[in-house]
Amino acid sequence: MIPTAPSQTTTWTGEARFCAALELEQPDRTPVWFMRQAGRCLADYRALRERHDILTLAKTPELCAQVTLMPVEAFGVDAAVLFADIMLPLEPMGVSLEIQPDVGPIIHRPIRSRSDVDALRLIEPEHDVGFVMDAIRLVRRELDGRQAVIGFSGSPFTLACYLVEGRPSRDYAIAKAFMYREPDAWNALMEKLATVVIRYLNAQIDAGAQAVQLFDSWVGALSPSDYARYVQPHVARIFRAVRGAPTIHFGTNTAALLESMTAAGGDLIGVDHRQSLDRAWERIGFDRGIQGNLDATRLLAGWEATEDGARDVLRRAASRPGHIFNLGHGVQPETDPDLLRRLVELVHAESER
Repeated sequence: MIPTAPSQTTTWTGEARFCAALELEQPDRTPVWFMRQAGRCLADYRALRERHDILTLAKTPELCAQVTLMPVEAFGVDAAVLFADIMLPLEPMGVSLEIQPDVGPIIHRPIRSRSDVDALRLIEPEHDVGFVMDAIRLVRRELDGRQAVIGFSGSPFTLACYLVEGRPSRDYAIAKAFMYREPDAWNALMEKLATVVIRYLNAQIDAGAQAVQLFDSWVGALSPSDYARYVQPHVARIFRAVRGAPTIHFGTNTAALLESMTAAGGDLIGVDHRQSLDRAWERIGFDRGIQGNLDATRLLAGWEATEDGARDVLRRAASRPGHIFNLGHGVQPETDPDLLRRLVELVHAESER
């Protein structure tokens, strides 16, 4: 449930600030969180990674909650995003996979036919990935209303790309060729994945996630017409079926798809750094919120580049209700954690109302 906005005499928490922006209300200052904020650039996370692989961290609720909470203390963000991997719901579907360091997800038997699609099982999240829900409950209990909790899932298209391609790719040519060559099998795969995503996100909300984000990391590989034919109907079904919390719809390299993605759904539309936030918001429509969109590589260039970029994003947002400050994609592992804390402080100070 979304908390009611504090009165003028009440101190705003990060949770209230974040949730107000989701509801297109005006908080005391612009809320901030960062994609991939949990881990990556933090020394405490790297120490844990020396003892545990990523999937062990994600599947152990106490460890997952520990990593999820690290950036809340380190950076002062307004929301904690669950430390998880988008591949987690695929394993109980019958997919054999591993996460290789510096490579990413590897599918041992990629999808190659309709029979491969038919063999995939639908999941029951509380039974099959209950560790995710347990971690959300732990985080909610620990934060106790100070910061919001965000859950997430990969989108059907991005998950399908991994399932068909078998590993990360520059252009996902194998997956797209399967999509064009086997449209019935592709549609069956997307239908099955959409059903799993709906169940997964709703279970996260039932466990306590106050917002959920759908990541479509590779959808920028599609033309607008292909997106409309092969992806949009399945994504729209997800947003119609997810209930009980606001939704964020994010993709990378999506400037050509922005109107179509907006039509597919999402209370807020996340935009990457490849498009200006003000123009993107005009295209989305000011009746919808927006999230973004500082280029994460500015943080690798030092504080001056980071500050200039952040001020430009805030200027383009123009203090409209419904802006959540974020990066254009995830935190880079080489990022100086002190710069992330300074960035949160700058956004809060510059947007104070």
